[in-house]
Amino acid sequence: MGGDYAPENVVAGALDALRESGGRFTVLLVGQRERVQQELDRYSPRHGCTIVDAREVVTMEDAPNAALKTKRDSSITVGVSLHRDGKADAFVSAGNTGAVMSASTLILGRLAGIARPTIGALLPTERTPCLLVDAGANVDSRPRHLFEFSVMGSVYVSSMLGNGNPRVGLLSIGEEDSKGNEASLEALRLLRESKLNFVGNVEGRDVLRGKVDVAVCDGFVGNILLKFGESIPAFLKAKFSAYAKKSFLNTLVMVIARRGRKAVLSELDYQEHGGVPLLGVSGVSIIGHGRSTPKAIKNMIFRAEEMVTRRVNASIEEAILNYA
Repeated sequence: MGGDYAPENVVAGALDALRESGGRFTVLLVGQRERVQQELDRYSPRHGCTIVDAREVVTMEDAPNAALKTKRDSSITVGVSLHRDGKADAFVSAGNTGAVMSASTLILGRLAGIARPTIGALLPTERTPCLLVDAGANVDSRPRHLFEFSVMGSVYVSSMLGNGNPRVGLLSIGEEDSKGNEASLEALRLLRESKLNFVGNVEGRDVLRGKVDVAVCDGFVGNILLKFGESIPAFLKAKFSAYAKKSFLNTLVMVIARRGRKAVLSELDYQEHGGVPLLGVSGVSIIGHGRSTPKAIKNMIFRAEEMVTRRVNASIEEAILNYA
């Protein structure tokens, strides 16, 4: 029931994932049975989904703890509980981000050695994608937390993107070791002493250049950077449109370059990755954008499957001990 276009987009995305999966997994749709069934009835009866009834809905306006305290029969609480009880291998939601984080952390618990879970978001670069951690889970982070984010981010990139030795950089206001606030300076020391492939401080401009594979910061900075990045495709489209309207020749140039322009902008499209993982919880929890399309929902499900099959959590628990 989560997201601006639920349950329509959620059901459509789940069915798309099932069709493309070739039967690798099944999907439990958690929500108000009548509304979910109404959406399923629009498609083939051989859909392969199971509905789990949950009568309450956590809205985007609800406080993050609403999923646990005041709406215990919400699709978020019931869905995460199914995962905890072993009736599902992963949880996916485009609902209230704070509520998903709160429910996932409190119901699933944290991995051994992890003090705070983190949200990781993949950003396109001139080279390979860069994972931004934290992308909004923790507004204030201590040095130890930033170290843990670095380990979890490094494991995720290694497991999911096949990069065996990802470069980790600490976002700061300068490349010099002397730059930064107290938390980042202490985090820099911890990272220098670790076994991670740490390249030092990096600046905001270094992210899109592909200087690092994992960019580490607190969630306050990370979420601002992520939301700024999400605005770039719409900004470029507006600039391209304004350019085309200036003359017929400009319009012709834009028409000729349409295919290449579309390919470049697709790399900036959040739908391609679907959602972001909540790393550090004892399970697999994928958080999607509130405006998630069926394509985004489908890709969220595939990301969840990948995290399960590649045993990312087991690798994180091992790494947090070995990298310190």
